[in-house]
This record gives sequence, structure tokens and C-alpha cells, in this order.
Amino acid sequence: MGRFWTLVTHLHALAGPSIMLLYPLYASVAAIESTSKLDDEQWLAYWILYSFLTLMEMLLQPVLEWIPIWYDVKLAFVAWLVLPQFRGAAFLYEKCVREKLIKKYGGAHFHKSPNGKGKNKFVDFVTPKKGEHEAY
Repeated sequence: MGRFWTLVTHLHALAGPSIMLLYPLYASVAAIESTSKLDDEQWLAYWILYSFLTLMEMLLQPVLEWIPIWYDVKLAFVAWLVLPQFRGAAFLYEKCVREKLIKKYGGAHFHKSPNGKGKNKFVDFVTPKKGEHEAY
């Protein structure tokens, strides 16, 4: 039974980096290469939420040390964010982040651009137009 628990411990230690980093990195590259916008939203939302979770974890580290199941809860939450069956990152971004931003700042900052891609004026301004980058 001791070898079994050793194996489970090692698998548990590998599950975090695999679910939180390796699979999202792979899926983000695949999303960039695909033509679908849905997977782009999912993975951008994931990286926003994962960054926020990591920042909060750093700030609350003294408190989280006292919660013995914190790593397991975090692992389950991140799995919900990552797994394509749930699309938790896109859901959470839609329900929490986007609604809060629009309520606080209004829709003017997040309007649709003339090209219909949903970018704001600043992004349209700094994005090179067709033919501008050819001088390099």
C-alpha cells in the first residue's frame, strides 16, 4: 500500500503543473492558430483569471498556509476553468469580469470597431494596417 500512496502523491504533484500550465499553453497555441474566436476568448480569459488567482494567492499566502486543502481546491477550480467540457474561464469572464467592467466604465471603452472584430480604438490605432509592415 505504501507504493500506491507514493504513486498517488507523485501524480498529484504532476497534476497541478499539467492542468494549470502545460495543457493551457498547448491549447493557447492551438487557439492562436485556429480561425475560431471562441477558443481565443476561452484562453485569454483563462490567462487573465489564472494571473489574478496567482496574484491573490501570493498576497494571501499567510492565510492560505492554514488551509490544508487549499491546493486541492485550487486544482479543482483550475480544472473547471480549463476543461473544454465546462469552459469555466469564458463563463467566469462573461459573468464577472465583463459585467463589472461595463458597469464601472460603460460600454464606450469596449465598443465594436468598424472592422467588426470587437477591438477598441486604441487597439485599432496600434495594429499595423495591411502593407505597413512590409518596409521591414
